[in-house]
Amino acid sequence: MFIETPKTSVAKSTEETYNFLNELANFEKLMPENIDKFEVLNENRFLFALKGMPEIVLEKKDQIPHSMLILGAASEKLPFTLTAAITATGDNTSEVVLSFAGEFNAIMAMMIKNPITNFINTLSDNLGKI
Repeated sequence: MFIETPKTSVAKSTEETYNFLNELANFEKLMPENIDKFEVLNENRFLFALKGMPEIVLEKKDQIPHSMLILGAASEKLPFTLTAAITATGDNTSEVVLSFAGEFNAIMAMMIKNPITNFINTLSDNLGKI
């Protein structure tokens, strides 16, 4: 399953945007209003839970300074990645596309597609407000 957000304009340079996302505590500012729990576990991992959903631990999997950050599920039960691709649109502006990729059976994919789409769209919308 692959889900991608539309490009989001950010009033920050690619370096500032990348640094914001690379500081995992900042993801709390991007979370939806129905966040139930958020905790930074270490510099490479954070845990979050939305109301009515299980806790998810995300960890840094890969990064390319100022252009890409890939987070992935720390658990093998739900293997997926969340990628932020950052491109420059000016000296102090950038665009970010968030993409979600995961391997799920058809039933699981049907159940989580809408909640995941809403979730990454909210992250993207909130990123445009930083």
